[in-house]
Amino acid sequence: MTTSDVTDGAPERDLGPIDYIVIEWTSGKPTGEAIPHLIDLVDRGIVRVIDVVFVAKSEDGIVTRFALDELGADFEVFDGAATDLIGDDDVSEAAAAIAPGTAAAILVWENLWAAPFATAVHNNGGEVVASGRIPVQDLLERLESAGA
Repeated sequence: MTTSDVTDGAPERDLGPIDYIVIEWTSGKPTGEAIPHLIDLVDRGIVRVIDVVFVAKSEDGIVTRFALDELGADFEVFDGAATDLIGDDDVSEAAAAIAPGTAAAILVWENLWAAPFATAVHNNGGEVVASGRIPVQDLLERLESAGA
């Protein structure tokens, strides 16, 4: 995967929204079961993986990064996807969100599907002034309370 148009100075096109997630595994290292779903999104041009980091947090709170070869062959697909966008401060912040004795992935991606919309908005003088994410559980609770 290449991210040169994202990381080499100004992009040659408007970018879609950039998102990140921190995924925690309480049972140790990830198994790779979700990777084909992410690869499908990349292959269909829906998202572009910008950076990914895998970490573990020991029971005493020490955070270490995993090398991809420590995770198994399924994870080799991420080789070359890292841009070093996720820095030590980001890893520390993510580590604060995960429990001791767990592993986690920090994933940053561009929503390519939204780039043409972002370009059109930009071209006619618009700009995003706020954005956010509604947690799925919050939405489900609201729908349930509204009788939907």
